[in-house]
Amino acid sequence: MNLDQMTPRQIVGELDKYIIGQHDAKRAVAIALRSRYRRKLLPETMRDEVAPKNIILIGPTGVGKTEIARRISRLANTPFVKVEATKYTEVGYVGRDVESMVRDLMAVGVQMTKQDLAEQQKDAVARSVNERLLDLLLPSSNSKEDSTELAMGAQETREKFRKYLEEGRFEDRVVEMSVKNRPAGGSIELLAGGNVEDLQNTLQSLGSMFNGNGKKRKVSIKRAREILTEEEMDRMVDHEQMVELAKERVEQMGIIFIDEIDKIAGSRGAKSGPDVSREGVQRDILPIVEGSKVNTKWGMIDTSHILFIGAGAFHVSKPSDLIPELQGRFPLRVELNELTADDFHRILIEPENAIIKQYIALMNTEEVTLEFDDDALQRISEVAYSVNSSTENIGARRLYTIMEKLLDDISFRATDLTGTTFRVTRQYVDERLMDVLGNEDLSRYIL
Repeated sequence: MNLDQMTPRQIVGELDKYIIGQHDAKRAVAIALRSRYRRKLLPETMRDEVAPKNIILIGPTGVGKTEIARRISRLANTPFVKVEATKYTEVGYVGRDVESMVRDLMAVGVQMTKQDLAEQQKDAVARSVNERLLDLLLPSSNSKEDSTELAMGAQETREKFRKYLEEGRFEDRVVEMSVKNRPAGGSIELLAGGNVEDLQNTLQSLGSMFNGNGKKRKVSIKRAREILTEEEMDRMVDHEQMVELAKERVEQMGIIFIDEIDKIAGSRGAKSGPDVSREGVQRDILPIVEGSKVNTKWGMIDTSHILFIGAGAFHVSKPSDLIPELQGRFPLRVELNELTADDFHRILIEPENAIIKQYIALMNTEEVTLEFDDDALQRISEVAYSVNSSTENIGARRLYTIMEKLLDDISFRATDLTGTTFRVTRQYVDERLMDVLGNEDLSRYIL
C-alpha cells in the first residue's frame, strides 16, 4: 500500500513490525507524515503556507530513534538521509558545509527516481543488454565469401548463444569491452558556495572524463551485464524528466534525520569556548530548516517542505538549550522510553528482522539447527537490562554484544556441527556469561 493511502494507525502498525514499544514516537512520526499527505490536498494558495511538523526525538542510544526514521523512509519510498550534527561546523571552523545535507538528499532522490524510471523500461533494458552481450561474445565476421550461408550460420549460433546466456552458462566467461567513466549525476558543475569536498569530487570527475573514458577492460559476463545495464538505463531514461521528478520528490517528500542534535546545543550563559561553535552550527542549520534555496548540481532545491527529524540523548543539555529560533522549527518533541527486560525479550523474538531469527538463519547456512528455550531468551533479556543498568546504557545494541559472546563458540565450530541441532538453554547462557557477569569491570569492557 502506498504511504499516501495509509492512515496514522496503519503507519504505526507497520513500524510495530520492526520496532518494539515507543508508541508515542511512532504516533508523532505517523501524524507528521499524514499531515504532509493532507497538505497536498489543500488549495495551492494555502498549501505553501502549511509548514512541516518537524520532530525532535529525545532518548538514550539504542532505543529506536534512528530505526523509526529509517523504516519510515523505506515504507514511504522517499529520499532519506541521516546526518550527524557534529560533522557540521560554522564558517571559519573545519568541517562539512551544512548545505551538503541537502545536496546528499538530492543525490539520493536522483538515484531513486532513476531506478524507478528504469524499472518502467526494465524489459527493454534487459533486451538491449542481452544483444550487446551477444555482440561481445560473437564479434561480427568481416569475411564476404558465402555471405548468405555465413549469415545464416551466424544467426543460428547467435540464437544458440542467446539461449545459453539466458540459462546463465556464460556468467564466468571473460570478454573485453570498452568501459566509460562518467561523473556521477551525468554532468560536471562547480557548486556555488561549495566547499573543498565538492571541489575534490568535481576534480575526480574531470579526471575520470579525460583519463580513461572508453578504456578497454577484461571483465566477466556477469560484470559486463551490470555495466551495460547501467549504461542502458542512462540511455533510456530522460535525464531532464528524471531531475524534475527527483526535485519534486525531494522538496515535497524528502526526510533529513539530524542525529546527535543535542551535541550542538550549548549551555545557557556560555559566551565563549566550544559553545560559540555550537551556536554557529545551529544558526547555519536554521535557514535550511526554516526554508531556503540550496544550490546543487541538479539545480536549486527549496527546503521549505522537507521534513526534519532531530534526535539526541540530551543527557547534558536539553531542547530548551537550542537557540529559540531553531526550537520553534521543531514543534513536536517526543521522549522515548528506556528499554526494560520485557522489551529486550520482545526485541529478541517479535520483529520481522529479530536478532534470534538472524542467528538461526546464519547457522542454517552451515546446516546447523539452532534452537532457543524461552527461559534462555528471558535470561538473555535480564542480562541485557542488568548490564545496561550497571554500565553505559546503549539500548538494544547491548543484545548484539551479548549474543556474539554467547554464540561465539557455536559460530567457530559450526562447520564441525553440520547436520546437528544445538539447543541454547538458560543453563548454557549462565555458563557462557558467568565469568563476565561476575566481574563488573570485565563486563564493562566485554559486554
